[in-house]
Amino acid sequence: MINKFKKIVIKIGSSSIIDEKTGKVKIKWLNSLCKEIELLANENKNIVVVSSGAIALGKKTISNHKVISRLEDKQAAAAIGQIELANCWQQALRKNKINSAQLLLTLDDSEIRRRYLNVRKTISSLHKNKVIPIINENDTVATEEIRYGDNDRLAARVAQMIDADLLIMLSDVDGLYTESPIKNKNAEKIIDINEINESIEKMAGSKHSKLGSGGMATKIWAAKICMDSGCSTVIANGHKINTLSKINNKNSTWFHASKSPSSSRKQWLLNHLHPSGTIIIDNGATKAVFQNKSLLPAGVIKIKGKFNRGDVISVTNIKNKKIGIGVTAYDSYDAIKIMGKNSKDIKHILGYDGRDELIHKDDLVKINL
Repeated sequence: MINKFKKIVIKIGSSSIIDEKTGKVKIKWLNSLCKEIELLANENKNIVVVSSGAIALGKKTISNHKVISRLEDKQAAAAIGQIELANCWQQALRKNKINSAQLLLTLDDSEIRRRYLNVRKTISSLHKNKVIPIINENDTVATEEIRYGDNDRLAARVAQMIDADLLIMLSDVDGLYTESPIKNKNAEKIIDINEINESIEKMAGSKHSKLGSGGMATKIWAAKICMDSGCSTVIANGHKINTLSKINNKNSTWFHASKSPSSSRKQWLLNHLHPSGTIIIDNGATKAVFQNKSLLPAGVIKIKGKFNRGDVISVTNIKNKKIGIGVTAYDSYDAIKIMGKNSKDIKHILGYDGRDELIHKDDLVKINL
């Protein structure tokens, strides 16, 4: 069922990748998953993995107890476990001729627009170079006030960030039930969800697994974020070998997005009532915009207003007609310096390597006149 999707985030829960008895990575399970990832990558799917497990791997070195509660101990455990976790992923993917990269993110990386754009561009560059990002929260530096808190939320933000069309959440449960199936054997699994309402949220409860920090409630929260961004979500049992190929419309819970990620992003841009500034472009650049090309500095003839990198700005033609709206890669101060200039001269003008485009085509929505 997942083959129809093009850009996929796979979230791995601690209980799926870490053996609860030994506290070690389930190598056989991981190898089988990486083989499935290879098959998806060979079909030109863009894959991002959000993997838990660092704290679970490192906590034995910090404490003999099963649970560590102090933040500084969790941070120390994460610092120890993250090395082993990344190494296991690298080796398993390399067996399938796939290169990998590690990204450790904090909440600010999705909340501060400049950092959000940097992460988005980094992941895009990795995909262009056939490298799969392995993402985890940077627990070694995050405080309680600036934490995602669990990788369900992180995975949802990453999916939103890269315009993914599917988030796969592998966990110790195989979906959302009307009640706890452990307490009530007659509990029914909800197979298809098109809207997350109050009754769905009440079914989630707040149960955490022994190894992980998330529960069903955070998975519902993550699914809601994704649905609003045009990304569907599936919750599936991650304890099986060849778990991805076994996902179907009966053994998991599907949250169906009604829009595509691109249309949701365009709607978000078009709904900005107060753009931070305006750029006026020449006829050549206007033509390029309507050909779905990026907007280069060379085509800009005037800049109005003050804006920061990552702000939403309006694009008008020489007749002062609004023809587009997009996210700027430069603040107004630097944009004024490079307007009308060739992209190859940006480094010489600004003193640093910037983007070739003022507004990338992926961050630009044209408005038909």
